Amino acid sequence: MSHVVRAALVQATWTGDTESMIAKHEEHAREAARQGAGIIGFQEVFNAPYFCQVQEPEHYRWAEPVPDGPTVRRMRDLARETGMVVVVPVFEVERPGFYYNTAAVIDADGSYLGKYRKHHIPQVEGFWEKYYFKPGNVGWPVFDTAVGKVGVYICYDRHFPEGWRQLGLNGAQLVYNPSATSRGLSGHLWQLEQPASAVANEYFVAAINRVGREEYGDNDFYGTSYFVDPRGQFVGDVASDTEEQLLVRDLDFGLIEQVRHQWAFYRDRRPDAYDGLVEP
Repeated sequence: MSHVVRAALVQATWTGDTESMIAKHEEHAREAARQGAGIIGFQEVFNAPYFCQVQEPEHYRWAEPVPDGPTVRRMRDLARETGMVVVVPVFEVERPGFYYNTAAVIDADGSYLGKYRKHHIPQVEGFWEKYYFKPGNVGWPVFDTAVGKVGVYICYDRHFPEGWRQLGLNGAQLVYNPSATSRGLSGHLWQLEQPASAVANEYFVAAINRVGREEYGDNDFYGTSYFVDPRGQFVGDVASDTEEQLLVRDLDFGLIEQVRHQWAFYRDRRPDAYDGLVEP
């Protein structure tokens, strides 16, 4: 049975300060709401630059509590104003010395549903994330939102199939993957991994990448954000590789059931044979 959800995502250029960055995303959200969207998601640490291009203690200043920090409180107001579910990726401080790469999920009435913390933390040239973030420790939550069951997987996580699968097993219909990935590093994987994961796990994926160059390094974030369906097909056009852009797309969640009947991947899983996958 058809169940169409109008979903949005934003790929944005860094403005130079948090206040203007948040304000810009608020305007994109209001425009998405005017177009009838019921959910919107932002890019990785959306209210800050991608400071992980360097390892400097000054960048702990971008961190704030979740859900009681100023950005998430403001996004709760935005959700109430627009009537949209909002996926809010930020740099979280839990207490001194405990920092996470986190996404808060806020329901359409402004209620805070919970958070996902990035599990897989890279430490390679231009992506020095272990300097800042502890590995996620809140599992693979799927949130029962006004538009359906929504999960989150963050950037480097996308290279690891286990989390994609667990989100599917937990009931996800749509998974947002906020990212910051640069041209030349993994561009050939960008339009390969998320569609393959959408197929393998039979749900929709919203793949979001930052766009442009920022002040703390040479990374050239190449945008090309998109929605992909459970058959691995892009829903509408892929976003620009150089310009900021708001995408609004209609996702027919009825396709999930059709695909699961046709391909039956969940039926044919063999968890009894997978013990070796979790051996150290």
